[in-house]
Amino acid sequence: MLVDSHCHLDFPDFADDLDGIVARADAAGIGRILTISTRVRRLGELLNIAGRYPNVYCSVGTHPHHADEEDGIPSDELIELTRHPKVVALGEAGLDNFYDNGSPEAQERGFRAHIAAARATGLPLVIHTREADEGCGRILEDEMQKGSFRAVLHCYTGGRELAMKAISLGLSISFTGILTFKKSQALRDLAAELPADRIMVETDAPYLAPGKFRGKRNEPSYVVEIARVLAETRGVSLEEISRQTTENFFRLFSKVPAA
Repeated sequence: MLVDSHCHLDFPDFADDLDGIVARADAAGIGRILTISTRVRRLGELLNIAGRYPNVYCSVGTHPHHADEEDGIPSDELIELTRHPKVVALGEAGLDNFYDNGSPEAQERGFRAHIAAARATGLPLVIHTREADEGCGRILEDEMQKGSFRAVLHCYTGGRELAMKAISLGLSISFTGILTFKKSQALRDLAAELPADRIMVETDAPYLAPGKFRGKRNEPSYVVEIARVLAETRGVSLEEISRQTTENFFRLFSKVPAA
């Protein structure tokens, strides 16, 4: 069994094909799908989707691109929203310096509010960090001193220093189809080095389709291709990487019922 630990089933790309997407994922051996929130105010849409499919769960959070739009949402509100049985994580939240979306100040405020909610609930935080290694590392270290919390750096494309800092803080790292791209050798080298109990796979669908599907709309069933490349990178079998990443998922996202 494999798990797609991060996708976006509420995005318009999937509106007319949800039944097919979930069915293809099931046929490919994808036992759980985690569809990730990008706007707290649109959580209802995610809950409607998660409610339709037994193996689909969701998070609640504000993507840094929407940090100004949802600036000021307190951690107490996030905590309350996690009481729904299908909400199993916070985020995605974090820092993004690649696009000029979301002011740095609002991004940091939102990031810290999500960390506080993760700390209070014990649920993991899904962290988005892009071109923001220094700032992300600083906030993670600062917040961890206030009290421990669980998290995963999703769609990892940062440097080795941030990855190792995250590992030292007890966090996890997740890889997308970027791992399969020809120009991603440095990322594969990092993936080979990380502890086996801290790695996961995801699609980030509808974006970043892996390998032979590149250029097409991504979907959860394609997580198998990412797992295959991760297995090759680490010199283990697909079966072993499937077992390990799935075990890691259920340990981190412990609110999701295990298979």
